[in-house]
Amino acid sequence: MKVGIISFAHPHANGYAHALKDIEGVEIVGIADNDQTRGKNGAERYQTKYFRDYEELLQQDLDAVIITSENSNHREHVVAAAKAGKHILCEKPIATTVEDAKEMIEVCKQHDVILQTAFPVRFNTAITRAKQIVENGELGQIFAIKGTNRGTNPGGWFIDKEQSGGGAVIDHTVHVVDIMRWVMGTEVREVYAEIDNTITSGPIDDCGILSIEFENDVFTTLDCSWSRNEKYPTWGDVTLEIVGSEGTLKVDAFAQKTDLYSQDEVSWNYWGDNMDFELVKDFLNSVSIGKAPSITGFDGLKALEVALAAYESSEKKQPVKLG
Repeated sequence: MKVGIISFAHPHANGYAHALKDIEGVEIVGIADNDQTRGKNGAERYQTKYFRDYEELLQQDLDAVIITSENSNHREHVVAAAKAGKHILCEKPIATTVEDAKEMIEVCKQHDVILQTAFPVRFNTAITRAKQIVENGELGQIFAIKGTNRGTNPGGWFIDKEQSGGGAVIDHTVHVVDIMRWVMGTEVREVYAEIDNTITSGPIDDCGILSIEFENDVFTTLDCSWSRNEKYPTWGDVTLEIVGSEGTLKVDAFAQKTDLYSQDEVSWNYWGDNMDFELVKDFLNSVSIGKAPSITGFDGLKALEVALAAYESSEKKQPVKLG
């Protein structure tokens, strides 16, 4: 299978490229990036060809592309790839506006190509086991979920709202909201959020607390901040505490690790699931057998809607209904 990568703007590009190199029968045909230094470095690292123009990459003999550009460029790149007949794995958030996300979904449908949203946490063993426990009814009726996705401010274009669409809230909300939707099999009804800039310099939001009501009447909260400082031993976390009538389940998606405490440092050594690898393998499997993606563009849209509703709620200082 022949795959191209459009842009190495997002750090996840390296994880996906590593996965492509590790999957038998896959060739990375090229990397396109308008940042020549970044693109050439990526092409050299993964032993492939560099393209300055993504349109030139799309003219190559490709089965699929992985899009890891700045959030604001997702629409342009997805639409171009779809029109070129290439299947697409697009980094989250799927877009920066609902209108762009809907256009991306529609164009991919028109050109009969897969559009998969990159939500690798779905391939975490702890998360998939939690879904099984909920679906099996072992927790009884679900009443509430408390979630976190706290990380380090990535800087760069992530703190430029025109390119990112927002800060910590859009960056981290989509992951956990997708997991909540997936685990419970229901959609969000209402969002209330308090968002601020209190941790880092600059005008971008770096912390937020969301209160989310789902259509099954489950009430959830989410801390989606960039509250990890530069010395913190890990870049972030994804945790859930699911409260049911028959019990409470605590999930730590990144607990597959060894904590090392020495005289000089505290380090976090991860040995667990390679979620990027499983995500890419799942995507390529869908491409190879011609089946619908396990994580759709619609999934990306529904998660994006919650993040954007959170910004609207914070600005208006009142809940925002979805749907």
